[in-house]
Amino acid sequence: MSMNPPEGPANRTSNLADDDFMAILDLDAFRATPLTEAPFQYLVTPHFIAREQARAVLQDFPRIEVPGLLPLEATDPGPLFRALIDELTGREITAAVSEKFGVDLTGRPTMITLRGRARERDGRIHTDSEAKLITALLYFNEAWEAEGGRLRLLRGPDNLDDMLAEVPPLLGTLVMFRRSDRSFHGHEPFVGVRRYVMINWMTSSLTAQRELMRHRLSAQAKRVLSHV
Repeated sequence: MSMNPPEGPANRTSNLADDDFMAILDLDAFRATPLTEAPFQYLVTPHFIAREQARAVLQDFPRIEVPGLLPLEATDPGPLFRALIDELTGREITAAVSEKFGVDLTGRPTMITLRGRARERDGRIHTDSEAKLITALLYFNEAWEAEGGRLRLLRGPDNLDDMLAEVPPLLGTLVMFRRSDRSFHGHEPFVGVRRYVMINWMTSSLTAQRELMRHRLSAQAKRVLSHV
C-alpha cells in the first residue's frame, strides 16, 4: 500500500510525456458510467484503461508470488504501471470521483495496495473499514473462466447469491463504491492468479498511516515466510 496525496503531475515517477500519461485511463468512460444509488453507491466501468494501453500496462504489473494485499512499495512495477498509479492518484481523477459520488475528496490521502494471487479464504463478505471513504478496484486479468473470484456487490451480509452485480476481474475493469454500513461485497473462493490494484480515498492521514503500517508489517511477514 502506498499513501499518496492527490497532487497529480508533481508526484509522477514516470518519464512519459503528459499526453501519453493521460491516455492510460479513459476518464470519459468513467464519467459516462451510471451510478447506482441503492442500497449503496457503486459503479462498474468495463474499459477504464484505454484499450490501446491495456496490454502494455498489464506487462508492467509487478510479479507477485504471495497471496494477500501488498503495499505498492513492496513490489517492483514497470514504468507504465507506475504512470497509471500516478494518474489514479492525480487531481483530475480525484475531481471526477468527487463529482460522481457527491463527496469532496480534495486533499484526502489515498492508499494503494496490489494483489497478485488469491487464496481459499479470500472473498468473505464484508464492508470496508470506516477509515475508507471510496474504494476502487482495477483488475488486470486477460481472461476469466473460473466461477470463483468474480466480485459480487451484495444486498446484505449473509448470502453471496443475493447480489446486485457480479463482475469478472477482467483487464481494465473498474469497480468503485462509496463505503457505507451496507456496502457488502465478496466473491466465491478462488485459488491462483487474480491481479488487481486497489485505491482507497481515506478519511484522514492518521487513519491512512495506521492502515499503511499494518499492511507493511503483513508484507514483511509474507516475505519472511516465503523464504522459510
